[in-house]
Amino acid sequence: MAEKANLAKSDFLSSMSHELRTPLGAILGFAQLIESGTPPPSSSQKRSIDQILKAGWYLLELINEILDLALVESGKLSLSMEAVSLPEVMLECETMIEPQATKHDIKVTFTPFDMPCFVHADRTRVKQIVINLLSNAIKYNRAGGTVRIDHSLTLPNSIRISVRDTGAGLAPEQLSQLFQPFNRLGQQAKVEEGTGIGLVVSKRLTELMHGEIGVESTVGQGSVFWFELKLTAKPLLAAHAAEPAALTSAQGEGDAPLHSLLYVEDNPANLMLVEDLIARRPDIRFLSAQNGIQGIEIAQALRPDVILMDINLPGISGIEAMRILAKDPATAHIPVIALSANAIPRDIEKGLEAGFFSYLTKPLKVNEFMVTLDVALKLSDLEAPCATHKEET
Repeated sequence: MAEKANLAKSDFLSSMSHELRTPLGAILGFAQLIESGTPPPSSSQKRSIDQILKAGWYLLELINEILDLALVESGKLSLSMEAVSLPEVMLECETMIEPQATKHDIKVTFTPFDMPCFVHADRTRVKQIVINLLSNAIKYNRAGGTVRIDHSLTLPNSIRISVRDTGAGLAPEQLSQLFQPFNRLGQQAKVEEGTGIGLVVSKRLTELMHGEIGVESTVGQGSVFWFELKLTAKPLLAAHAAEPAALTSAQGEGDAPLHSLLYVEDNPANLMLVEDLIARRPDIRFLSAQNGIQGIEIAQALRPDVILMDINLPGISGIEAMRILAKDPATAHIPVIALSANAIPRDIEKGLEAGFFSYLTKPLKVNEFMVTLDVALKLSDLEAPCATHKEET
């Protein structure tokens, strides 16, 4: 009964995380729209918008943490295990953590690697663990303190990453309560925010990657949080040599031929947000449909250049609608971009495997959306058959 209750709780958290992302998408989307609008907001308006965006993105982080915990505890989290370069990961984490360290006046030092070092792990989850440990070491440090990240080989055939801080340290009774969900060890009295589930998620992730995690601490001197992962051989091909760093935005010129975008979405706020974004692009005509069947009919009749598709639609799902369009010779060439609040990596992988050109998650990041849209439009121009060329309207 306890196991069933725990599974029900995890399923509930996963469902609620999805539901929370939908209204949050409208908040962050329209805030970005106002921030980048013309004329630009006044200085006082800009301060207010910055606060909305700061709070919104932070709320999204909390929702993602709860979703991670629910997925791990329900056994539904999928990992992409591969040979991961630790020096590369550490360099990325150093860049990501620098703004937080500067804000808290904490000096962070990464011990360099003398040679290539690869672990058998999920690259994204390794970064998540490192960033979580670094973030805690910075938040609960003393003003002007330091954080040092070291590495050392351990037996058998493992490497230990240690994050050492100069904070207040933890008493033995506090150490026994670590890695428990929602337990912030009395830090509620401080101004630092958080759910208190970052460490337990890090522990679960480390164990799923067949590693270990632990802590050593002395009151008044600081703490050392560490995790160990198995070493592996260097991959034959660089696993990340072809990351999409070369994507460039190709905003339409004033005399560019008219393109059209069809957005299939049943949420009015999401429709309005994308419509307002497309209104800034004079080279794109906006079309909309509120369910999959209607979207298919419009796509077959008007042959848009790009289709933006929600996943959870009334009637048939976005995946089903996309597959129907892919089987029709008249619409098979049209790039279909998924835009969904289903942000679980497994859902994203499933969507890409089903045939979506790209998979964007809500809340929408405006710059990412525009870049993806431009790439899709270029592909559409290349692949559109001459017989389906549309006249400007």
